[in-house]
Amino acid sequence: MKKFLSFLLTTYVSVPVILYLFPWILSHAIFSHLLRFPYFVDLRRPQDVLNHTCNFYLSTEEGVSVGVWHTLPVSQWDAAAGKNLDWYHETLGDGRPVIIYLHGNVGTRAISHRVELVKILSAAGYHVLSLDYRGFGDSTGDPSEAGLTSDALYLYYWAKTRSRGSMLCLWGHSLGSGVATNAAVRIQEQEGYAVDALILEAPYTRIGEAVVNHPLAKMYMFLPGFESLLWNILERINISFANDKNLKTLSSPLLILHSEDDNVVPFHMGQKLYQISLQAQRESNRNTRIQMVSYRANLRLSHSHIYLDPNLSDVVERFLQNLT
Repeated sequence: MKKFLSFLLTTYVSVPVILYLFPWILSHAIFSHLLRFPYFVDLRRPQDVLNHTCNFYLSTEEGVSVGVWHTLPVSQWDAAAGKNLDWYHETLGDGRPVIIYLHGNVGTRAISHRVELVKILSAAGYHVLSLDYRGFGDSTGDPSEAGLTSDALYLYYWAKTRSRGSMLCLWGHSLGSGVATNAAVRIQEQEGYAVDALILEAPYTRIGEAVVNHPLAKMYMFLPGFESLLWNILERINISFANDKNLKTLSSPLLILHSEDDNVVPFHMGQKLYQISLQAQRESNRNTRIQMVSYRANLRLSHSHIYLDPNLSDVVERFLQNLT
């Protein structure tokens, strides 16, 4: 028993040392891209889990190919039978809003809660482009904050050239919320215009605060200097995903969706981002639409099940319709 307890103690204490020596471990934990759930879905065949959807790949930079699913809005369902990839791409200019869905860590574009959300958005009349960032799913390359942002930007510009002026919305869930705001900031700075709409589902203030609040990290918080170690490692591996900083400068219409019982990204982070956005709006004298929808804890929607809200499509429709 003494040897076993000694082993447990040694293992416990060694974790901070291992993280310090091998900072890439924290990067892999944040992205969790090697957990390619569900393992037995062929991403080249979206029809196995999602109707009215085509699969294609984009080369976002040399050596990097990312997988994307394009799911049609309900208005195109009947016409889609037997159509080829070029036809799918052409439909992006049919006047319906286009939602670029930027998912969270773990799993692929085929994981169940992502597929179910896309079904709802498709039935509500939206094109949905679901992206697996570099290193995720069947996409090549290795993930990084800069890389994920670059992939999202490439898909945005690709869609914009084909959408013929249709509304383009960035929807970021969890980790993807940081990708979405990063991309929106870059577009606003480089192009001089704001993204048409931004929807953040279960967003964090910045990734470091989400890491510190993780149950595994909390096990070590009473060790002197552990929190500082985590922040130091994040700086070394160039990962910040600073939603709080980004929202201070963004002028895009914003919708935040967050459940009070979120056990991954605390609800108060979504509230803080909402207040930051309102403050930025007041200081800049903008009249941009900023909205937050909160879900009571007794609904048990937690971190990844807001799609179960029967009114979600109405919430999204009212938000986007008020922008046109």
